Amino acid sequence: MANWVIATHERWFEDFFQRLRSELLSNEILHADETTLTVLREDGRKATQKSYVWVYRTSGDSERPVVLYDYQPSRAGEHAKAFLTGFSGFLHTDGYEAYHCKLPPDITAVGCWAHMRRKFTDTLKTLPKDAREKHPAQTGLRYCNKLFELEAGYTEKRLSFQERFQARKEYSFPIAEEFFAWAKNEYDRNPVPKSAYGAALTYAVKQKEWLMHVFLDGRLELSNNRAERAE
Repeated sequence: MANWVIATHERWFEDFFQRLRSELLSNEILHADETTLTVLREDGRKATQKSYVWVYRTSGDSERPVVLYDYQPSRAGEHAKAFLTGFSGFLHTDGYEAYHCKLPPDITAVGCWAHMRRKFTDTLKTLPKDAREKHPAQTGLRYCNKLFELEAGYTEKRLSFQERFQARKEYSFPIAEEFFAWAKNEYDRNPVPKSAYGAALTYAVKQKEWLMHVFLDGRLELSNNRAERAE
């Protein structure tokens, strides 16, 4: 059965896949993510070695949605660079550095605020319940929650992309700036950088550039959940 599927793909579906890829890359906004996969029989590789499936998909406003999966033996950034050859625009991603340093300058990576928020919720989960309420991670979580609350309001009001861009500029951007100022201050004086809280602050400081890119265009989304749900 597996051999039949492989042969059918090589004979019939490769051209179809490339047509879909061309359609995908013609968009101005994409989402990308990757996850591990184990292949039991593969030439030159052990069954215990990790392989990866990279997912690329169109954004929520695309008139012709496309979701494609690309199998690769590793997580090297060169795979994303090769797949995205010909694409120019915004790419929603997580904080994986390959999306930041391996892609050409005409691709702008957009960070995921859901990942940022999760760093603070993960921090709180490591603490005893009676220590969570007053922990400073709550401050970071409140900032993130406020951004998502505002975003939900923009959606409820059915703002156009231009209206969303302006609303973010007026209401969301100042909150994000305040968040990063707070995070940098906490980062500079945090005594335990390898703790869960330290990791959250490090993520905030290191990912600021890409997290702030969401304010460049009203069509962009606050999270990369579209790609994560497609895995």
